Amino acid sequence: MNKTYEQLMKRIEKVMAYQAALTLFEWDAETGAPEESMEYTSKTIGILSHEYFTNLINDDVKKMITKLGDEDDLDFNQKAMIKNLKKQFEQMEHIPPAEYQAYEELTAKASGIWSRAKQKKSFADFAPTLEEIINYQKKFASYRVKKDKKPYDILLNDFEEGFDSEKLDEFFKKIKEAVIPLLKEVSKKNDTVDKSYNYQKFEIEKQREFCKYLCGYVGFDFNKGVIAESAHPFTTNLHNHDVRITTHYNENNLESSIFSAIHESGHGIYEMHIDDVITQTPVGTGTSMGMHESQSRFFENMIGRSEAFWTPIFPKLKEMYKEQLKDVTLEHFIKGINKSAPSMIRTEADELSYPLHILIRYEIEKMIFEEDVKVEDLPKIWNKKYEEYMGMEPEDDSEGILQDIHWAGGSFGYFPSYAIGSAIAAQIYSYMESIMPIEQYLKDGNLTPIREYLNNHIHKFGATKNTNELLKDMMDEELNADYYIKYLTEKYTKLYNLY
Repeated sequence: MNKTYEQLMKRIEKVMAYQAALTLFEWDAETGAPEESMEYTSKTIGILSHEYFTNLINDDVKKMITKLGDEDDLDFNQKAMIKNLKKQFEQMEHIPPAEYQAYEELTAKASGIWSRAKQKKSFADFAPTLEEIINYQKKFASYRVKKDKKPYDILLNDFEEGFDSEKLDEFFKKIKEAVIPLLKEVSKKNDTVDKSYNYQKFEIEKQREFCKYLCGYVGFDFNKGVIAESAHPFTTNLHNHDVRITTHYNENNLESSIFSAIHESGHGIYEMHIDDVITQTPVGTGTSMGMHESQSRFFENMIGRSEAFWTPIFPKLKEMYKEQLKDVTLEHFIKGINKSAPSMIRTEADELSYPLHILIRYEIEKMIFEEDVKVEDLPKIWNKKYEEYMGMEPEDDSEGILQDIHWAGGSFGYFPSYAIGSAIAAQIYSYMESIMPIEQYLKDGNLTPIREYLNNHIHKFGATKNTNELLKDMMDEELNADYYIKYLTEKYTKLYNLY
């Protein structure tokens, strides 16, 4: 092995150990830590973050990355590792360590402040903290921005390499022009699809049992993973043999926990399939938030909302809830889980209205970073956009601007990945339909060939290839939103007889 590469990897092992410790704190904060803990625990997180930063961002590491970038005796994974480390270094090298530590302490506390503000339905309680976070983000972006580049493009690229606001403007323009008129047509016939069965009382303990079964059914390996509960479902991992997902349960909404569990399992399966050779390294994770979201959406929507998927397992659900589902046929259930019923809450949104939730957040983030909109004005802007695009306004800040945790963690530029992921999922499914009998596999309860294909063409590569490279290698085509628009149009035209 190249000696310089070997020396660098010893440094990186330490960096990854700090990252693992920080991941555990994040997991604990969301699943079990006492409500008041973060005021003090954030100091520990700040110190660990400082150690993570200084062990990665220093002259010795920079020299090794630079030297290795010019050497030819590295294999594919090693070259990808150096490319990834170079990108990380460029993202962080101009940030003073003290600022980085202060920012990490701030975001560690911010989730609790956000949660309490949400409970009180008061954006004013969160606004000062959000303003601090935004100011840090603007400052950090300014350290990295190059001539003729926009600060927001810097943040977008962190989550989805190669996607800037120019490309995303075009992407969202297509979605906007297709989805808004289709949603209006569907809304006129909304009452033709009944899903009242979904809002009866469903015992939470039985929901836990069925959701665990579902996770295993789609391929989540409980020898390598666990499932817990949190206010906002998420997936995290220490490595490919320790993957953790959460879901939540609503006694009067069976569908919520079911599709949350399938969604997070999609994320988890991706991480479990990362090649052992690269796990616990900077490229040992999903390549981007968009590609990650494509895997969760693929399992949740393309597979999980299909009749073929439910054909072998719907009897189990009916057996579990004999009284509530006694008069619900498979056909009725499939129509119900695919019903378009626009909601104020993104995480509960149907497939058709979902991209509009993302469009709104994207447009607001652009305003924050390109127009210097005042934080105090954000709720009014938010509400106005919901009225314009979806014909509804939130009753309060809790179901409005405070509904998502992302900004509390400083994740600006993240939201577009959700729409990108949905588009990728539709594109991948369309391609897989052309090369394998995917519907028959689902009817047979055999998801193995589907998972194996995704593993061989996406999962195992981790972050050694970016999103468009993976798509190009798989189907000889980069991201194309037309597949997503075709999928939504055909699905809802058929469901609501809009012919």
